[in-house]
Amino acid sequence: MSSAHDVETPMALSADIAIYAARLVRALRRRHEAPAGVRVLSVLEENGPLGVTDLARIDGCSQPTMSTAVSQLVEGGLVSKAPHPTDARGSVVSLTAAGVTALTAYRGTYAATISERLRAAGRTEEELATAVGVLRDILES
Repeated sequence: MSSAHDVETPMALSADIAIYAARLVRALRRRHEAPAGVRVLSVLEENGPLGVTDLARIDGCSQPTMSTAVSQLVEGGLVSKAPHPTDARGSVVSLTAAGVTALTAYRGTYAATISERLRAAGRTEEELATAVGVLRDILES
């Protein structure tokens, strides 16, 4: 892969990480149609139980849109809803064991595609480990 920048400075390479990470996610989504609500499952896994308003804010959608998504996930047994402990009007959405299983399976599909592409590109396990470490550092800092 060549950089879109003439000089591979840390700033240019940093920009490339953002560009290629976004492109990778889009390519995976195009190749593997995401089941409805997979993003919601991922947000819950990352953040723990949340109210619908917080889920909508994190996902960048409206509260009615998130309410519909959550209702579908509840019907599918992938999340559960319980009364909010401090807001009688609200509820808290939690990931169920079935939701964790579904998310794991979906990520396995992504992993198989990425692994196939890395193998075809001749990339080593060490290079992959470095890439994962870099992305993890970015996200955790």
